[in-house]
Amino acid sequence: MLRNFLSLLIGIVFLILGFMFSVVALAIVAILGLAFWAYLTWKKRKLGSVLKQQTMDNQVIEGEATIVEDDAPPTDKVLPPIQTKIYRN
Repeated sequence: MLRNFLSLLIGIVFLILGFMFSVVALAIVAILGLAFWAYLTWKKRKLGSVLKQQTMDNQVIEGEATIVEDDAPPTDKVLPPIQTKIYRN
């Protein structure tokens, strides 16, 4: 009887300790996530102000790309055409 009571008491204590640990662990994860979110928001705000300053100073770099194709291949390294035979019945 005493053995069953002690095992029940130990089980309840471990259950309470596990619940307390999970609450503390969840709080730590939430605080770290909030700190990471605040860090990213801070960096994004700073980057936005830098980009806004660059556009106000007309320092925006723009570019354009074009594809230039060669008119004709060089003739000194061109192989002669392949002679093929066509067989008909």
